[in-house]
Amino acid sequence: MTIREILARRDAIRVEMRAIHDAHPETLPADQQTRWAALETEAANLNAQESRTAALDDLDRRVTGTPIAGGGSDSRFDTEIRRFSVLRAIAGAAGLPGVDAGREREISAEVARRSGRTFQGIAVPMAALSGPVESRVFSTTNPGGGPGSNLVATNLLADQFIDRLRASLVIRRLGATILSGLTGNVAIPRLKGSATSAWVAENSALTASDQQADQVSLSPKHAGGLTEFSRNMLLQSSPDVEQPVRADLAAILAQALDQAAIAGTGASNQPRGILNTSGIGAVALGTNGAALAYDNVVDLMGAVQNANAETASMAFLTNPKVRRAAQKLKTTTNEPLGEDVIFQSTPRAFTTNVPANLTKGTASGICSAMVYGDFSQLLIGLWSEIDILVNPYDSTAYARGGVLVRAMTTCDIAVRHPESFAAIHDILA
Repeated sequence: MTIREILARRDAIRVEMRAIHDAHPETLPADQQTRWAALETEAANLNAQESRTAALDDLDRRVTGTPIAGGGSDSRFDTEIRRFSVLRAIAGAAGLPGVDAGREREISAEVARRSGRTFQGIAVPMAALSGPVESRVFSTTNPGGGPGSNLVATNLLADQFIDRLRASLVIRRLGATILSGLTGNVAIPRLKGSATSAWVAENSALTASDQQADQVSLSPKHAGGLTEFSRNMLLQSSPDVEQPVRADLAAILAQALDQAAIAGTGASNQPRGILNTSGIGAVALGTNGAALAYDNVVDLMGAVQNANAETASMAFLTNPKVRRAAQKLKTTTNEPLGEDVIFQSTPRAFTTNVPANLTKGTASGICSAMVYGDFSQLLIGLWSEIDILVNPYDSTAYARGGVLVRAMTTCDIAVRHPESFAAIHDILA
């Protein structure tokens, strides 16, 4: 979609939303709530697409040598991104003979130029990778539980590669707001308190009152993964191995980001996640925790409603243990209530990234959390694309003919309105 088409569609969305609001100024009917939510989601996606399209237009012109008709198109650059090989980029950076990494160098240089910062190694587009914190050896002989030799093409069905089981990544799917291309620290002004109004008698003076403002801040925090690639891995691997290598680097970084967004402590170099954000609503089940009940879910929703923070984009987030407990809730006649009843037909997501090891009273390390909120109020700031640095001279890797590879990204997390979220921290499930 071109810039012109994006702007036209966004104007149409604005007109439709205004018509819905004018037709229902007090309360939206259920069908209009659904439509409103869909329009909000589409508008957010268009905003992200506009930024991405504008950022890539210049690269398209540089690659093709021709201007972009109709306001912009990134199809050619998207094609180049899809052909970006992480393994080839690493092999080229390691100086291995017979490796043509020209495309990777070209894309990396352009990504670095656009970001306005100097990368220590290879600048990898977010479209090729995404997100951190794992360390392991990946070679033809190590690790013992799954040596990299299993990926060297000798009658190898690499296209049938069996990935490891991973936690579901849900934060972006729930609608978190992504702020990309950041450079310095970010401070977003926020109205903290309004002026007050009052009824007065004829010829009486109004009392002056002040508005109060504060800021939501984001500052760079770093996450990364470290791994070792053997020489044979880089020279002999089947092309089909590229995808699992890329997916694994992406998954460990993306999982770290999801974990931080949900339960980051704000200490030890972590961002602060929703569960540890001061000011979110809270529902306590018991002195030593308690099993989930239907009323608890209603109270959780009420904590956000009472703060005037409920929108048409609400969702629940919890872990599979709580989901199973909810599915077991029954009526007085022993009929299952069902998820749609328990969660009020509200969108929900389940992932083991939501803690199941919290403590309440004597319930030590066995409590689970549940969050209800408007996830568009969660801000994820990104300062850099993935930065991959190849070190062929690490003493241990060098002795084996391998290279050490480090992947890092820089990001932060904040909540615009803490009142937009409420959480239970002490579910026994």
